[in-house]
Amino acid sequence: MNVRKKISIALLVVGLSAGATSAQFGGGIVYDPTNYHNALLRYYQLQQHLAQLVKTYDKVLAQYNLAVQMARNIQHMEARYRALFSQWRNGAALNTFGNTGGWITGVNTGAVGGGYQLATTPLLPYNPDHLSGMDATELSRVRSQYASVQLQDGANLTAMATLGSIRGNALALEMQMGNLENDSFSPDSNLNSEVSVLNKINAANVLTLRSIQDSNKLLASLLEQQVVASKQQREMTTNAIDTDITRQATQAGNLNQLTGTLTNSLQNFRIP
Repeated sequence: MNVRKKISIALLVVGLSAGATSAQFGGGIVYDPTNYHNALLRYYQLQQHLAQLVKTYDKVLAQYNLAVQMARNIQHMEARYRALFSQWRNGAALNTFGNTGGWITGVNTGAVGGGYQLATTPLLPYNPDHLSGMDATELSRVRSQYASVQLQDGANLTAMATLGSIRGNALALEMQMGNLENDSFSPDSNLNSEVSVLNKINAANVLTLRSIQDSNKLLASLLEQQVVASKQQREMTTNAIDTDITRQATQAGNLNQLTGTLTNSLQNFRIP
């Protein structure tokens, strides 16, 4: 006997009990039209309640079945979806003359220190007496080239510090990503509840934003270096143009001077 039949019988018994007519001792059943009408009315109301209960039951059962279906996990998640990725590798180099160790430490940890200066050719300062002996054009060229080297050094140091910071945090980041991956593939019901899944989604979004931020830092460092390289290229082109302009101006002056000298010589030339 299913649930609906049980509910129908129970409600019918209650309705008939409530609508029973009173009987006289020693006599037959007394018919009361009002009581009978009320009994039929209550029976009809019980039928309506029964129909509503059946609808409610069907609705709750459908919601329950949907919840059970939504709670089912994909079987063998780890075997179906886990993949292997390359491990993060730090920079390495030989240290024959003892001047690359600081550089490698910088690009692996972000602590650049003096490693960059030790591995590069130092930029010597100009003698003040030499600078004072230059004309305005030459002095401007020297200052511009000097600034290009210093700007390039600054961009390189920034790039090394950024790269080292990312590499220094790579191990911890990979551990967090591994934890997220293990929790995602786990069949544990505590890790697959609605709140747990939302927490894992939020954690994945945060890790993604952090990774994008690191990528933007690297792109900014590359752009800075490209700007400095563009400045150096501009200097080379500008110096070539300025040299040509100076040559043209000097050539015109020298030609006028040569022409004037030649004319004077011809005019003053006398055959003895």
